[in-house]
Amino acid sequence: MKRPDDGILLVDKAAGETSHDVVRKVKSALRYGRRYKIGHAGTLDPFATGLLVVLLGQGTKLSRFMMAGEKEYLATLELGIETDTLDPTGTVTAMRDVPRMSEAHIRNTAKRYEGKIRQTPPVYSAVKHQGARAYKLARKGVAVTLKEREVIVHALSIVSVELPEITMRIRCAGGTYIRSLAADLARDLGPGGRLKTLRRLRSGVFDVADAIHSGDVLTDVNLRKMGIPLTKALPGMDEISLGEMLAEKVRQGYQPSWNELISTDDPGDPLKENYVKLVSGEKLLAIIKKSDGGDGHEKVKFERVFS
Repeated sequence: MKRPDDGILLVDKAAGETSHDVVRKVKSALRYGRRYKIGHAGTLDPFATGLLVVLLGQGTKLSRFMMAGEKEYLATLELGIETDTLDPTGTVTAMRDVPRMSEAHIRNTAKRYEGKIRQTPPVYSAVKHQGARAYKLARKGVAVTLKEREVIVHALSIVSVELPEITMRIRCAGGTYIRSLAADLARDLGPGGRLKTLRRLRSGVFDVADAIHSGDVLTDVNLRKMGIPLTKALPGMDEISLGEMLAEKVRQGYQPSWNELISTDDPGDPLKENYVKLVSGEKLLAIIKKSDGGDGHEKVKFERVFS
């Protein structure tokens, strides 16, 4: 990255560490001070592994855009054992025999979980309940009832069946809880179950194959070179390249009209999305949102501004 403290870093999180552990490790490796901002987009549970997008410096301003992207997971469901956390870290709440069932039956049942589905987030999750994180209340023994919500599962394919275990590949929209999906599928199959393993393979356009393993973060001398700059952190978002004169005005707080922006861009490349990046050379200036002003003219709202 031109400025190594602004952008994102792809990390392959190991099992047993929290997402915050990874953030602390990156911060230590890059020798950033206490006031330096660093975060991540999309928490991975401690038992889970895979792609964690670490946000560096002004990269933290990209959080909601990064988290909204499509995710892909490899998950193993273990039938016959239920836990309060819906995963291997919790207390066992039920054990049942797993009957014989055909692979065709399993695949047909799993197909019901494609598309728009309703699910309830796990009680042990970061969802807020009465102003507090649900998992904190649950750990104190407080009864927590979370609301059902709609999520989108683009594809759910069965990779292998070796009962009592079923391995699945899942593509879904942000906000989908794989633990809840696995528990619901296990109940539909009869004996119930828990999510045994979970690995995030992809987040948006970024793939775990391009990530540094979290175990190597503290020792890799090329860590800074692996960072992705702000201008390349949202490759799927439309962008408008500004000339230096207008770019400098934007840096000083000027908010151009939509017509001013369009006149600087290639008219043969129509913008498709509501969110648009404003760039100048190798720098990301802002993320804006275009909207209908109600009078037939497009208006501009600045969502994030970068220094």
